[in-house]
Amino acid sequence: MLLCLQVLVVLLVSLWALPALWYHRPHRLLLRFLPLALWLFLMALVLVFASRGEPLRAALSFMAGFAPLLLWWRGVLPKGNCDWADDMAYTTTGVVDGNSLRLQRVRCFDWRSATDYQIRWESREYALSQLRSVDMLTSFWGHRSIAHMLISFGFSDGRYLAWSVEIRRVRDEEYSAIAGFFKHFELNIVASEETDIVKVRSNHRGEDMYLYRTRLSPAAGRQLLLGYVEAANRLAVRPRFYHTLRANCTNVVFILMKRIRPDLRSDIRLLLSGYLDSYVYAQGGLQKPWSLAELRRLGRITERARDEHSEVPFSQRIRQGVPGCEND
Repeated sequence: MLLCLQVLVVLLVSLWALPALWYHRPHRLLLRFLPLALWLFLMALVLVFASRGEPLRAALSFMAGFAPLLLWWRGVLPKGNCDWADDMAYTTTGVVDGNSLRLQRVRCFDWRSATDYQIRWESREYALSQLRSVDMLTSFWGHRSIAHMLISFGFSDGRYLAWSVEIRRVRDEEYSAIAGFFKHFELNIVASEETDIVKVRSNHRGEDMYLYRTRLSPAAGRQLLLGYVEAANRLAVRPRFYHTLRANCTNVVFILMKRIRPDLRSDIRLLLSGYLDSYVYAQGGLQKPWSLAELRRLGRITERARDEHSEVPFSQRIRQGVPGCEND
């Protein structure tokens, strides 16, 4: 019985330790596999001693590997100053002065393809009293249970400002959901023009996108917008890691929404973000009296976004026929 327990502990801890060591392996080829080899060697010793009925030696061998691993893991901290991909080079920050919101480093890229673009980061100023709408956008790129979420704020002067909680990738790095559990990516919050952050997904990355007009009042919308600014300002000073479950594009916004709706409860759909629209619908956050199926059908903006021959501006075009956007 004791042997089975020791084997189970080694296996369970190794399920965490091996990926953690792999995703933080040294860059030098000669050292790349050394941490993994040391861990496997020590765990093999644990099992050998356990099988011989030597629990003390097994425990000491286990601690010889596990204690240094824990100390190292606690020292793995976000850097905030890596060679980031161009579209993640900055975190948007802002200053509120009365009714005025001044933002620095709003992303305004001109994308010619998914890899060809003109870099542009600009300052923007918005009158908070002119905020009139809050839209939720979801973007699908693979399995329908997972989507990326953006929140776009509409102003009475016709401008839209989209916010996105993103993985902050270093240059030429690919996303991995598993790596997101092991302090491999940092978190970023970016505000952008819709012709950048929405259009690049629908038109150049081949993602399928949906737009929903929420029922948030202008006052609640301002509170959510200022929550984004506060979170982004804090992140710019104190970097943090992205986490596939605990710090991603949905639960960061969920925490902000809890300030507005303290009655909100956590839900599996916050993890399976492809079903996020059904969660928001169940909370009374989407337009009535349409059914969720109708809101999805009318809110699918993919084809309208890709209609490059239309003379209607992009933000107005993608909202054509979307319930609640009739007066935009």
